[in-house]
Amino acid sequence: MKKKRIIATCKKGATIAKFNISPPLEISVSKTYSNVDQAADAPLVRQLFFLPFVKKVTLENSTLIVERFDILEWEEVIQEVAEQIEDYLIEGGEILNEIKYVAKVPVTVYAESTPNPLVMKFVANKKISDQAVSFENIETTTDAPLVKELFNFPFVKEVFIDENYISISKLETTSWDEVVMEIRAFIKSYLEEEKIILGPSFTLTAQNLNTINSNQPLNDTEQEIVKILEEYVKPAVASDGGNIIFDSYEDTYKRVKVVLQGACSGCPSSTFTLKNGIENILKEMLPGKVEMVEAVNG
Repeated sequence: MKKKRIIATCKKGATIAKFNISPPLEISVSKTYSNVDQAADAPLVRQLFFLPFVKKVTLENSTLIVERFDILEWEEVIQEVAEQIEDYLIEGGEILNEIKYVAKVPVTVYAESTPNPLVMKFVANKKISDQAVSFENIETTTDAPLVKELFNFPFVKEVFIDENYISISKLETTSWDEVVMEIRAFIKSYLEEEKIILGPSFTLTAQNLNTINSNQPLNDTEQEIVKILEEYVKPAVASDGGNIIFDSYEDTYKRVKVVLQGACSGCPSSTFTLKNGIENILKEMLPGKVEMVEAVNG
């Protein structure tokens, strides 16, 4: 193994210093760490965070970029830091815990209009959630830090998250043309930084996803209704940035009640969709068992 040499550079008064590594490290990753907890997978970076003036570290194949707090100047410590990095590498210190590290796929997010003019769908090229979750206000965002930050935008009314997209409902006083790029950039940046989206309090079970009253056992007809909604209705609704969940079934009136989420909630065309789409499908596939479909939340 060749001996590593560190060449430190920094402009006078700058908060950022660069530590060029020669020969380069054998890694295929570029990642920024903002604290010692984020550096659990990077022992070299973790060592740097033990220095009290280190604020942020970016690890690349041939360079360490270190940002400092304003408690000293780089001129006072830059050579000591370079020697510490060099000694660490010479002694065979680990750079990353994983020997093979897959390069990150660049995050892309695009905005897509929905049938509901008040709702915009933001689609990512990576998985966002294992489940569909709806948030009506900031009080419901416990353990959902991404959604909580979205509610800090004054025009955000409701947020709906599904596997690879986020549907955002806005207030009527704001035009999407004014804010869509701001929201898209925020979501892209949040995903790139790999921050927590949904915390551990969100658990995934098939029944919880498909029915509102998940603690109630379903009879045979209700199970058939849920299966049809899952197989034939949900994919189409999801493409429009929304979701549908079974609420209840009244055998006396042959009536199915559902909950609409995301772009479907409050959408001007939702009544048409219920009557001419979902209701017709259930009538055809469950003759004599379903006569009408209603949304309990409009």
